Amino acid sequence: MRVLAIFLAALLALPAPLAAQNLLESYTALLSTNDHYNSKGVRLNAVWQILRQDRANYHRFGTGDAQDGWDSFFGSMQNRAKAEQWLMNGYIDPNTARYIVNNVVTVEVEIWGYGTTGTSLRVTAY
Repeated sequence: MRVLAIFLAALLALPAPLAAQNLLESYTALLSTNDHYNSKGVRLNAVWQILRQDRANYHRFGTGDAQDGWDSFFGSMQNRAKAEQWLMNGYIDPNTARYIVNNVVTVEVEIWGYGTTGTSLRVTAY
């Protein structure tokens, strides 16, 4: 009985669960050959690198593809730097990730988070 009381007390001491993340924004982008290379011409081999380069090409360099959609998050270099962590916090199918690294593909990127703060990405290809 004492063990049960200790367990219940510990359970009640836990913090309340965080609110569910909300879809903050989504955009569509063509991940073209140009997005598979960084500004120094080095081939990128991770999805987050390609997504980050796509957004840098669009926002910073003005060399986005005609199919690239606007987003309010990745105009910020600080947010582009968070792309790796946000993707690790989010979801992409492993087969989709391999496909993106090796092909030109159109993707939909969903930015999830709390309030106006992004915390994760969900990426689908089509």
